Amino acid sequence: MKNLVILVAFAVLQVNAHGQTVAQRPRILGIDHVAFYTTAPDGVRKMYGDILGLASAAPVEPGGILRYMMDTQWVGYSPAPDPKTADRMDHVAFSTDNVTVLRQYLIAHEIKAPEIQERSGHRFFIVEDPEGHRVEFVERGKSEAARSAASAVSRHMIHVGFLVHHRDAEDHFYRGILGFRPYWHGGMKDGETDWVAMQVPDGTDWVEYMLNQPEHPDLRLTGVMNHISLGVSDMKKAQAILESHGWKPHGDEKAQLGKDGKWQLNVYDPDLTRVELMEFKPVQKPCCSDFTGPHPSE
Repeated sequence: MKNLVILVAFAVLQVNAHGQTVAQRPRILGIDHVAFYTTAPDGVRKMYGDILGLASAAPVEPGGILRYMMDTQWVGYSPAPDPKTADRMDHVAFSTDNVTVLRQYLIAHEIKAPEIQERSGHRFFIVEDPEGHRVEFVERGKSEAARSAASAVSRHMIHVGFLVHHRDAEDHFYRGILGFRPYWHGGMKDGETDWVAMQVPDGTDWVEYMLNQPEHPDLRLTGVMNHISLGVSDMKKAQAILESHGWKPHGDEKAQLGKDGKWQLNVYDPDLTRVELMEFKPVQKPCCSDFTGPHPSE
């Protein structure tokens, strides 16, 4: 037993460039949840509960009023503190298997990491990335079982996207420190890079940098950029589910083949935040770059 303890301790330690012993990064497994603000809760209920068919659950975060489940992942909403603010994204959360060691690891890399908190049996802390996005890391307890409604159009949130103005700084944080790895990049035209997908180091979920946008975008553009994506196996079947729930294609809400070779369909909440349905795998060769990581699945 003593030898085992020594081995475990050694496994979570490494020596940095200054000769100091620091924690190794524990696993970062995927997206745990994403939280938004809303000015229209009834519209959110209609979209997530009625149209997307997701199971509702009691809020678990302070100020939360709505929460919708995809197995153990979830999307939450709280009232917008300032309805005039364009950004409706509150925070993004990733799951880890050791929140204590991850906090030590980030502190060793000069990232400000506050004390660990506990909520509903889960332990977490929140940091800010270089552009001020709030990023939470969660070590889940066993207090909440997976929940998905039979009517759900998706059971897996596969990526979250947000505006990025300084890619090098974000790369240093997500890739250099946290170990995220490239999955795909592309743009509206060959040779351009408007989107960069970075997968979590120990799973298939990813964050998507939304590049080359104005410094101060309006509510609609911010809602397009700061978005989530729900994975589906077959877009035709997914659209049929939406239509059976009363949805009708209109405007930008229509199925289309993305530059990454995957079928996509966008819907929008009442505050114009985009929810992108996306097939797990491409049906044709993507533009701009090849995929360099495994594709997600149900």
